[in-house]
Amino acid sequence: MKKDVHPKEYREVIFEDVTAGKRFLIGSTVATEKTDKWDDGKVYPVFQIEISSASHPFYTGQSKVIDTAGRVDKFKKRAAAAKPKAAKKSKR
Repeated sequence: MKKDVHPKEYREVIFEDVTAGKRFLIGSTVATEKTDKWDDGKVYPVFQIEISSASHPFYTGQSKVIDTAGRVDKFKKRAAAAKPKAAKKSKR
């Protein structure tokens, strides 16, 4: 294996779905700043995510609109600004 190519720190990380409130303990190399206790009493790094299998419509069978950064509003404003104006009728 080549040196300095692969991540060095592989450890157990708590992935917290902030939309559904579910937490998963999974091995990962993701960089984290927070830590929290897991059910076994040990402290693990925590990484917050917006969508997981607990909140994704494909897995839950429920349709939800998740707008964490105002994306829907931004799209509506862009769409309203881009509507073509009615063409003027010329008199002949």
